Amino acid sequence: MGYTGVEFAGLYGFEPEAILPLLEKNKLAAVSAHVPLEEMLEKPQEVIRDYQLLGCRYLAMPYLTPDRRPGSDGFQKTIRDIETFGRLCAAAGMTLLYHNHDFEFEKIGGEYALDMIYRTISPEYLQTEIDTCWVHVAGEDPAAYIMKYTGRAPLVHLKDFVMPGKSKPAKLYELIGIEDKDKEPEAPEFSFMPLGSGVQDMPAILDASLRAGASWVVVEQDRPAAGATPLESAKRSRDYLGNLGW
Repeated sequence: MGYTGVEFAGLYGFEPEAILPLLEKNKLAAVSAHVPLEEMLEKPQEVIRDYQLLGCRYLAMPYLTPDRRPGSDGFQKTIRDIETFGRLCAAAGMTLLYHNHDFEFEKIGGEYALDMIYRTISPEYLQTEIDTCWVHVAGEDPAAYIMKYTGRAPLVHLKDFVMPGKSKPAKLYELIGIEDKDKEPEAPEFSFMPLGSGVQDMPAILDASLRAGASWVVVEQDRPAAGATPLESAKRSRDYLGNLGW
């Protein structure tokens, strides 16, 4: 298909030793892994060990639950917890990343909460994983936001979407299978798309990623395109990147 690396979103009960042969067989580098903050804090050494065994250099916080988000009583503690695990990663030779959604673009004292996180925690302990879809949904320019963190953006999430109008659906996070998992998504007007099929200016995003010093760009599509399987959607994105010379 053309991919050279993979970012994990959990190991689904498999031991790292069972996954290594699959990586080798498919000639895929283990680049990074999304690990919930609570799991990082509950068993930090196990998390680090497992993903180091796979060869991951990066670990990423994928999502904040409502009780930890900007505006909640737990937000300041969340920042401290992120730094705690970031220090453990650094001591082990790994790098902790923060993967944003759109709720971090709530302003606190005139500053986006996402920027507050990055300002408060040293780059030594936390780097960015800019999710370009959610930056756009929040009303910002993804390419410009990547450039804002030049030198601190080793991984960038490439994600395309369509969203008629400028008002995001109320149940948007049902689409990524995190909130209200047992319900059918109620945001059909919003769709994740293969790269090049939605509203994103991917050439500008890719150029910004290069100029900002990204080591990897990661294709992410939370749900497959209508009528397509996940692998078919992944292939469409890879073919699009290939046509751009990537």
